[in-house]
Amino acid sequence: MKIMASVTRTMTVEEFRRLPKDSGPVYHELRHGEPVAVTRPKLKHSLVQRNLRELLMALAEPGSYVDTELAYRPLPEYELWVADVAYVSAERFRQADPDDNIRGAPELVVEVLSPSNTAAEISEKVQICLANGSREFWVVDVDRQQVKVTTPDGHTVTWPTDGEIPVPFGSHATLKVADILRHSTR
Repeated sequence: MKIMASVTRTMTVEEFRRLPKDSGPVYHELRHGEPVAVTRPKLKHSLVQRNLRELLMALAEPGSYVDTELAYRPLPEYELWVADVAYVSAERFRQADPDDNIRGAPELVVEVLSPSNTAAEISEKVQICLANGSREFWVVDVDRQQVKVTTPDGHTVTWPTDGEIPVPFGSHATLKVADILRHSTR
């Protein structure tokens, strides 16, 4: 009996886009040239996303872009990720190709932790995003009621529920962690 080793080939973003459209309880991201299934968020997760989007939009400069579930290409060929919440400056948004995804990482990427996230996955996302355009990467931990903010210099600050996070754009604005987490516990 002859055993053949399976050969996997790295998939490009263009090849990934030609796959059938996702439906059902998961969608896919392209990570290191491999499609990875991601569970769709539950209501608690979506409520935090909505809170953050509304709070950030109120502080964002005119012409900038703030949204949830924003697809972006932190590295050009083999990565196509989806941020839970992201901010893109007006200048970068004007330069974006509407027929593509945001190239590089958004200036602010926010991930709301889910049970399926691993520490290694989040750490890698933080590193790649901060090396490719992000000014800050936020990790919202609903269970611990905190937000970790990391900057390109490797500095990380953990903000508790009573904390106020300085926003990396706008005029010295802050966001209350309690407002971000509002409605996440009932």
